[in-house]
Formats: sequence, structure tokens, C-alpha cells
Amino acid sequence: MPSPDRRPTATMPHMTEAQPTTPRRTDVRLAHTAELDPATLKAARVLLHDVFDDMTAEDWEHALGGLHALVHEDGALIGHASVVQRRLLHDGRALRCGYVEGVGVRADRRGRGHGAAMMDALERVIRRGYDLGALGAADEAAPFYAARGWQLWRGPSWALTPDGIRRTADEDGCIYVLAAPATSLDLDTDLTCDWRDGDVW
Repeated sequence: MPSPDRRPTATMPHMTEAQPTTPRRTDVRLAHTAELDPATLKAARVLLHDVFDDMTAEDWEHALGGLHALVHEDGALIGHASVVQRRLLHDGRALRCGYVEGVGVRADRRGRGHGAAMMDALERVIRRGYDLGALGAADEAAPFYAARGWQLWRGPSWALTPDGIRRTADEDGCIYVLAAPATSLDLDTDLTCDWRDGDVW
């Protein structure tokens, strides 16, 4: 699930929000989908629907099956992000990709570093367990990822569909990648994602 304008992967913090007058206890948890109870999954889905007005059932499914970074404050879920495994084709290789989905923070808790904390956790997973990370970002979220070392994919994007490889020109300029230490990438060449229902990137 990409970011605000285009099925957001992340929302940008609102720096004008008032800071809390008393400190709150913050808990960050990393867990696989299979480890989450129904109540936690429901809370995560409700949170993402609140963050992304145009979120679909497919967007939610895209966020499942991998590792979730969850931020709780005083027992309430205020932040969610996940990384799921996909295959991206590049330069004749089928790369194991940690694809970031469903990055969102509750509106009244933005601008406090929760998004960065979740990405810290997911990026460690990506660097140690995958050839690269990838995500789709809206214009307003792109600076957040770029500042963390994610790079814009400048080449054309494609999808491996049931009818063959098809261009996904609408996604060009929205895809960001994070290469693992041992992975070399040519950001100006083709990048092809595997197939899934809903938004393919």
C-alpha cells in the first residue's frame, strides 16, 4: 500500500501540533502477523483506515504476512508499519525484497518520532534479511524516506501480471528503494514487481 495521495505508505508529521504536557510511556513492538491477536489486527486496520481515507481491502491484505512494527502509547495502538516479502526483477535477477506497507501514525501523535522508530525497526530487518527494501511514497512523504537513505527509482517500472510484463507508468517517480549492503542496483534501469490484487506497487 503506497502513501497519502496514492495509497500511502507513510504520513508526514505535523510539526505544528502541540506537545503533550506530561510524558507518556511508549512501547514499540516488532511481531509477525501470525503472532498478533485479532484485537491487535483490528486496531491496526482501524488505525490505517483513519490515516488513509482511500484504503481498500486489498491495501490491508498487502500489509499482512510479514513483520509489523507497532507503537503503543499507554496501551493504545498509535502507529503501524509492516514489511512483507516480495520478488522484484532487476538486471536479470529475482531479488528478495522487503516491501514496506501500511505506515501510519494516529493524527494526534504525529511529529514525535514514532514513524522514524517504526522505520528503524523495519530497516534493520530489510538490511539483514533481504536484498533490498522498496515502497511507494506520495510526494509529501518522499522527503521523510529520502532523509533516511531511501533512493528514488529513476528507471521505468513494470509489473509481472497474469498477462505478461506490463508497464506501470503511473508509479514512475513514486518508488523508493533501500539496498542491502551486498546488493548493487542501477536506479536508471527497469524494475519489475511481482503480481498482486489491487495496487501492484
